[in-house]
Amino acid sequence: MQSLLTTPQDRVDIAPADVIERQSVEWRGLRAEIVTAKRQQPFDYRFKSPHHLLIAAERAERDDGETLLEGLPASRLRRFSGRMTFVPAGHEFYGWQQPRVLLRTSFFYIDPRSSLFDEDLRFAEIAFQPRLFFTDPELWRIAERLKEAAQHAARLPHYGEALGVLLGHELVRLNDGGQTQALARGGLSGRQRRLVIDFIEEHLGEELRLSALAGLVDLSAYHFARAFKQSVGMPPHRYHIGRRIERAKALLAEPASSVTAVARQLGFAETSSFSATFRKLIGVSPRDYRRGRD
Repeated sequence: MQSLLTTPQDRVDIAPADVIERQSVEWRGLRAEIVTAKRQQPFDYRFKSPHHLLIAAERAERDDGETLLEGLPASRLRRFSGRMTFVPAGHEFYGWQQPRVLLRTSFFYIDPRSSLFDEDLRFAEIAFQPRLFFTDPELWRIAERLKEAAQHAARLPHYGEALGVLLGHELVRLNDGGQTQALARGGLSGRQRRLVIDFIEEHLGEELRLSALAGLVDLSAYHFARAFKQSVGMPPHRYHIGRRIERAKALLAEPASSVTAVARQLGFAETSSFSATFRKLIGVSPRDYRRGRD
């Protein structure tokens, strides 16, 4: 697999280097790096790259220190466990800290020009805004699933790539309201998008006609399909299937639910068709996925 990170500057530089351990996994257009501190020793960090960086700090507290992200005021926040930072490509990010606890965090490096993202999303053209120590529940859930995928990459080789697509769309959603509004012309409005997505979530176990979804927002089926794809990054049917499989994963985590029962609950007429769809999107069968969680 071609490396996303071609130089040392393409990842967060932490000094001294031996204060941390790194575990990294790479997919198309995306690299996940899990970083854990080995001892409570002062360190500094720096990053500037043509790639975006999302940081999800699982455990992070400091007695002293300062963080600087180009375009934002410096921060001396001492407790930022459960918070995220987004460094757009080309922005400088640096700082230092005297840790209070052993750091545990995840870095996600995103190639803005990767073929991972649908052309209609125009991901590489978006002028993303820097964000420092923010919270966003949906983005955090995706980061957690990416960390899990990194830890089980051999068993779930395609899962990280699928999550990378979701990550890109959530970053666009987070940035919406700034420069991305001009790029979204012709798509659904925020209200229309929420209406349709909420409806899909409430009817995951049903076959949904394109005309019915279009009727929710008073559009023809043709114009709705184009607007939905521009707003969400994929056609309505593919989004519906993806959400079904995400719900299936949650149901498979419950030992009392058989694979057949999960398939029926989500509207699949045959267990075989459910298993084939699940394997296509996740990379393993429903039964193997369940065994992998045990």
